[in-house]
Amino acid sequence: MLRSLFSGISGLRAHQTMLDVTGNNIANVNTTGFKASQTQFQDALSQELQGAGAAQQGTGGTNPAQVGLGVRIAGITTNFTQGPNQMTGRSTDMMIQGDGFFVVRRGAETYYTRAGSFDFDATGQMVLPGDGALVQGWAAVGGAVDTTQPLTDLRVPAGTLMDAAATTGASYEGNLDAGAADGTQLHREIEIYDAQGAKRVLDLEFTKAAGAWSVRASDDAQAATPTWTAATAVTFGADQKLTAPLTLATAGGIDVDLSAVTGFAGIDTLKALDQDGHAAGTLQAFALGADGTLSGAFSNGLKQVLGRLALANFTNPAGLEKAGGSLFRTSVNSGVIQLGTPGSGGRGTLAGGSLEMSNVDLSSEFTNLIVAQRGFQANSRVVTTSDEVLQELVNLKR
Repeated sequence: MLRSLFSGISGLRAHQTMLDVTGNNIANVNTTGFKASQTQFQDALSQELQGAGAAQQGTGGTNPAQVGLGVRIAGITTNFTQGPNQMTGRSTDMMIQGDGFFVVRRGAETYYTRAGSFDFDATGQMVLPGDGALVQGWAAVGGAVDTTQPLTDLRVPAGTLMDAAATTGASYEGNLDAGAADGTQLHREIEIYDAQGAKRVLDLEFTKAAGAWSVRASDDAQAATPTWTAATAVTFGADQKLTAPLTLATAGGIDVDLSAVTGFAGIDTLKALDQDGHAAGTLQAFALGADGTLSGAFSNGLKQVLGRLALANFTNPAGLEKAGGSLFRTSVNSGVIQLGTPGSGGRGTLAGGSLEMSNVDLSSEFTNLIVAQRGFQANSRVVTTSDEVLQELVNLKR
């Protein structure tokens, strides 16, 4: 049979594959996180009719004479260029700006994706829509995230409780009027908490006598009979900054920091600044930060870190296998997985309320569609012509 017949058939197959790839790209023009594929051709093995000859005395060298045997698919590569940004406004939608993949788990297998359209199921697990793949990251313990631990399923269970914390320290700042008259008494109160989260009041009482201030403290100021510490003289240096007492301990063991208090005349701005205790609280709302941090807002008015999203990177992302559902799985040529936090180790940062759309370029794809169509037509003409030649050959014997 004619070699051209089989070359034409190989061309038909190759351009049919190119049409398939291009059609799939166009079909996914609006698929979140989709990465377009490109078809690469290479010629098949050539049949050598005459080998090359070396130059000899009196004669020149000759080139090899070879007839090609068609075309074949060299590879179908995935284009991992950044897709355009689509603003959604949903707090659980995340877009990776730069390199990296979200890590998800479905059953016992781990997958990787650029599609960051996340939801929460009835149990509070963060999942991908459609197949319910579980988003992976690091869960927080007491508001702290340890990224050296193994990945786990991220979840925000309804009714998550923030434990109460007893107050162990408080701080005051401002100016204590050095020009106040003797007998002046100032009370500065702040709410504090016990280990069960119950409120009580810490009160500092400043008294001016004999031209000098003294201070005493009670951490149960609302009790029927408050317990007060002994009065301590308040002294200031030449720069009117407090020299003693820098810290005042209450009867209940709460350390009150007074180091930010000054003693200039004519100004009274002394106030309670802060304390480190809080009541218990239940989860009211949550938000995803640009660094992948999942934070919860609690009924006690505080926020606490609940977990952090993980990103994965690969030496050769093009070596990943498409697994459907905008998911990828590792292959022997994708390289070792490199897990980390967004914005570190070459991994991209996150943009909340946005999704990465498909990176399919319709103008290029329609051009490829025309190229594939014309290539298919040309190769079909080769088959037709070869058939006509064979027909002529058969007709030699009538």
